[in-house]
Amino acid sequence: MKVKLKDIANIQTGLFARTASGGDVVYLKAKHFDQNGKLKTRLHPDLKLDSAAEKHLLKRGDVLYAAKGTKNFASWYESGNQPAVASTSFFVIRLTNNWSDKILPEFLVWSLNHPVTQRYLKGKAIGTAIVSISKSVLEDTEISIPDIQIQKAVLKITQLRNTEIKLKDQIETLREKQIQQQILNGIK
Repeated sequence: MKVKLKDIANIQTGLFARTASGGDVVYLKAKHFDQNGKLKTRLHPDLKLDSAAEKHLLKRGDVLYAAKGTKNFASWYESGNQPAVASTSFFVIRLTNNWSDKILPEFLVWSLNHPVTQRYLKGKAIGTAIVSISKSVLEDTEISIPDIQIQKAVLKITQLRNTEIKLKDQIETLREKQIQQQILNGIK
């Protein structure tokens, strides 16, 4: 079944705020993530919890979509018991109650990060200096939603493929080190 994102989720912008040392809440920015939407840094609370931040607190299962700049990606919020809010670099996508048992947040992330979806979204981006994807474009993005078991299978296959890629990279790095060492040994 294909549905528009706006029909299965509420989408809101992140919060604009100034960070401060010794905060109560993590203020998530695009720089905290790699190009695949994985956290690449340890997070520290750097935002004071006030009424504005409290309204924007992320819930487990929220999907973040980085819509500004050239690094567009989706990521699934896993709290790790740290309260957090998203910066204005993100749209926060929260599945509605009647859809939360029909689509896994991880699958929604996979769908939004899929090359076909990324091409569509980047093709609709606006701006010259800093391009961005508008909320209306994101809302009108179509998502195919298979059965939960198929979603789980797609996620497992993707996880195995990513592990394969990582292992191949490690093998290539070790092979290069081996070759370089053999060259050095041959010179001596």
